[in-house]
Amino acid sequence: MEEKHFHIELSEYMGSRIGNMVKGAVQSSVTRPKEAAIIMKYLMAGKNAKIKRDRYEKNGEHIPSFLIASITGSCNLHCKGCYAWANHTCGEERTRDSMSAEKWDDIFTQAEALGILFILLAGGEPLLRRDVLKIAVKHDRLLFPVFTNGTLLDSEYGKLFDKNRNLVPVLSLEGNQQQTNDRRGAGTYQTLVARMDRLKSNDIPFAASVTVTTENLQTVTGTDFVEWLSSKGCRVLLFVEYVPIDKQTGHLALTEAERTVLERSRENLRTAFEQMIFLSFPGDEKYTGGCLAAGRSFFHINANGNAEPCPFSPYSDINLRDHTLLEAIHSHFFEKLKENGLLDGEHKGGCLLFEREHEVARLLADCRQS
Repeated sequence: MEEKHFHIELSEYMGSRIGNMVKGAVQSSVTRPKEAAIIMKYLMAGKNAKIKRDRYEKNGEHIPSFLIASITGSCNLHCKGCYAWANHTCGEERTRDSMSAEKWDDIFTQAEALGILFILLAGGEPLLRRDVLKIAVKHDRLLFPVFTNGTLLDSEYGKLFDKNRNLVPVLSLEGNQQQTNDRRGAGTYQTLVARMDRLKSNDIPFAASVTVTTENLQTVTGTDFVEWLSSKGCRVLLFVEYVPIDKQTGHLALTEAERTVLERSRENLRTAFEQMIFLSFPGDEKYTGGCLAAGRSFFHINANGNAEPCPFSPYSDINLRDHTLLEAIHSHFFEKLKENGLLDGEHKGGCLLFEREHEVARLLADCRQS
């Protein structure tokens, strides 16, 4: 069977799933008024954001629809095979020059003015930056998925997520108890389950993020695992293909055949669980004409303010301390990545820019010399 027979075009899929969520929110508005209100609010915010982006588009300036912001380089876990630790983008030495909460406040303000609706907060472990999250809640027209290992999600954070529904916890796990504890540390799975139960008891919807490897592919795409997540209150499941940190971990990256299994499984799950949203990264990108990084649909801001193509390609020629967000979007480096075709094509294992790391590095060196 050809891919087009089992792939649902992403924008159509998202539209249908959001429609289902709206329908469900309306039906449950009496029992879950907060959820109904937030969905309606962000439908309107999304329309207004698109109007802003369209205005820039008419003037020849493309604005990405979302950003990934790593607000800290610190993390309280040391997961096996972590790209950030291996690439030295995570660790205490990376926190000394981290941007202040006030600077992040300014970036969030600029993003809203440009028509950006989503800012994914990552790290490190973003819950280590309580000051930034308290700033984020003030930007209530922006939606902030918070990618967290969940271990620091205490009662105070529970109140923050409950009161401010523009913060959406995205809990990271690796599959079942053994798979999660083996990669993230003993007891992590049990802690995550407790956090999920607390979120559900307070009617706080959450998402889950799974790093898909050759070792957990069958587990995390299985209906039993997804049914369990759904029963815990999970509304969105994001499959992130593993990016190898070196040649020794290359065997964990999905092969072409295994990516096909992931895609087929994802489509089957979309049919079986209509009230959930299933996304994959970078799997969905192959249907959009290549990599979506470097400002095509998003780019990454690291904890120190560097504007990078994506978290897996930590190269930059511009820093947000000294430049505006709009200047970063149109950075010379980002433009050259597009012009030289480095965003075109399909990845073979993990990430397109990661595979072309040496070409990316050479291009950045050329940009700095020109």
